[in-house]
Amino acid sequence: MMTGQDSGSQGSGSRGPQSRGPGLSGAGPSGDVSGEAPHSASLRCHLAAGLFADIPEMTEDMDARPTQGEAALAFALRLLNSATPEEAVTFTAQLFTRRVAIWWGHECLRHLENLLDPPDIEMMALAAAWVATPDAAHRSRVAEAAAACSTRSPGVWLAMAAGWTGGSMAPADAPVVPPPRFLTGRGVNAAVLSALARGKRADRQETLETFIGMAHDLV
Repeated sequence: MMTGQDSGSQGSGSRGPQSRGPGLSGAGPSGDVSGEAPHSASLRCHLAAGLFADIPEMTEDMDARPTQGEAALAFALRLLNSATPEEAVTFTAQLFTRRVAIWWGHECLRHLENLLDPPDIEMMALAAAWVATPDAAHRSRVAEAAAACSTRSPGVWLAMAAGWTGGSMAPADAPVVPPPRFLTGRGVNAAVLSALARGKRADRQETLETFIGMAHDLV
């Protein structure tokens, strides 16, 4: 079951507190990761099992499975406290509608901006510009910039994720082949986890907790 329109907000900035961005309203109080959430248009599904049903490719990307009737944010919190807390990122990257997912990924990278390179910041700015104005021109711009990069760094993965929100994966003269829905989430997941891997392992759990708290703020 899908909830909400698959499209959310704004630009790259200096490292600092997470922002919802223009047009991305949220209901969760800052720092509250209780797992309880109101019904929100930001989420594709409110039950974790519903998301797995919508995006079966998720079973290829993570081992944990939700219980029957388990709320999506509660499942993310359980993952955060599991032996593989990184799966909380993998799940959350698919949980949001695509526009909100890109913004969440952007803010996760902004939190780790000191670990990124100038090209990453440039790619983040393009992704954020698409979030602010999610039209075909901005999507094409970010997709072309990502395709021109020779390495798949965190910012490039985020830009690729934004590029996969629409358009066609086929050549220009061929019938349109829309990108599969799961690709954007995979791109966001790769962006966040590759940035996380650059930091100190001792800081990883705290950083993951911050990321999931930021996700809750976007609900």
